[in-house]
Amino acid sequence: MDDHRGVLVVGELGQSRLATVTRELLGAGRRLADELGEPLGLLLIGDAVSGCDTEASALGVDTLYVAEGPHLAAYNGDVYMEIAGTVAGETAAAVILMGHTTAGREMGPRLAARLGGSLFTDCVDLALDAARWLVATRPVYGGNAMAGFVSKTLPQIATVRPKAMPETAACTGKNMSTVAVSTDSTLSRIELSEVVVEEAAGPRIEDAGVVVAVGAGVRQEDFGLVCDLAQVLGGAVGGTRLPYEEGWIPASSQIGQTGKMITPDLYVAVGISGAPQHMAGCTGAKRIVAINNDPEAHIFKMADYGIVADYKEALPVLIEKIREMTGA
Repeated sequence: MDDHRGVLVVGELGQSRLATVTRELLGAGRRLADELGEPLGLLLIGDAVSGCDTEASALGVDTLYVAEGPHLAAYNGDVYMEIAGTVAGETAAAVILMGHTTAGREMGPRLAARLGGSLFTDCVDLALDAARWLVATRPVYGGNAMAGFVSKTLPQIATVRPKAMPETAACTGKNMSTVAVSTDSTLSRIELSEVVVEEAAGPRIEDAGVVVAVGAGVRQEDFGLVCDLAQVLGGAVGGTRLPYEEGWIPASSQIGQTGKMITPDLYVAVGISGAPQHMAGCTGAKRIVAINNDPEAHIFKMADYGIVADYKEALPVLIEKIREMTGA
């Protein structure tokens, strides 16, 4: 494949460890690298990231590229892009993977433009065809179908939806090499003025096994019923665009094309019609339960289970039954 070789994961950091989406990317990256018979690299950018070397080695990384320093503690698109572009160019990776996150959605197109490569966004599966070209599967038509895309323009860059792929299992560790990346020449047109940490009560919707979502069909005074259902299920509360715009839920809890893409084990949609823009964010859920008083609502075509009822009547019954079953 021309002069390009290997797989490079542009990683992200969590709390003192690799972010979940990075561990998922390494699983896919290791599989692709093994099929190609080529190395797997991981680029980490941040402050004091070298402590992740043991974890990276255990997840099958051949070469770890580390760019660290206090000035890299917070994400800066210009600086991070310059570093990623330099490493990707020097390594000449054939496949570059990153999460379909805030950072990945910004850096992916810029990286493709800089390197003259191809870009697949919001992927849910990655494979190689018979000619060893990357086949990227992503949702189309608002999540109503899946399509596979192939490009023969290198490098092939893909942003992968978080939770779409399993995390790689740790191994005994490889003989990994570490390369320090210089950040002295990175300039930015962006100046970070403030970092605001949002206070969250309960699990984040992207990490929760159960998500109860509120839609435009729910009145604000009844929002507490949705929260009560989420509480007895041990889940998180999310919603569509309207509840966010009305201030019931924070931006981090909005689900859909302009919000979060989530893949919980159980997704309960309350008063949600099922518009494609919203469903694009939750079609990865293993089970969808819809509660709506309109039997013709599109959400029922997407749901595994449906309750045609007024939520004000259905939710109290559900909450009480769950409490009886769980002893909550």
